[in-house]
Amino acid sequence: QVQLVESGGGLVQPGGSLRLSCAASGSIFSILNMGWYRQAPGKQRELVAGISSGGNTNYADSVKGRFTISRDNAKSTVYLQMNSLKPEDTAIYYCNARRGITYWGQGTQVTVSS
Repeated sequence: QVQLVESGGGLVQPGGSLRLSCAASGSIFSILNMGWYRQAPGKQRELVAGISSGGNTNYADSVKGRFTISRDNAKSTVYLQMNSLKPEDTAIYYCNARRGITYWGQGTQVTVSS
């Protein structure tokens, strides 16, 4: 079993920044593919950014150039640095891990508003 715990969400003004963290339990973090998803009210959950066990990254077009996903295998943690935040980034952000089996965190709220 893998348990994921997100942190770092909150309220920020447009143009501001937040850094989300997702800490994973267990001893297999280095071989997991990790990702961040988000779900806004009335919308489907969407992939924001992903990073493979080998370090390859991919981003949704809407966040390219603004968000950066990274991982620290020694700390079993994946990060999402979010810069130049926009109101449309407001959503619950979920951490995801997979290697055959998929695991989800509980989510953390990000609100971008004046």
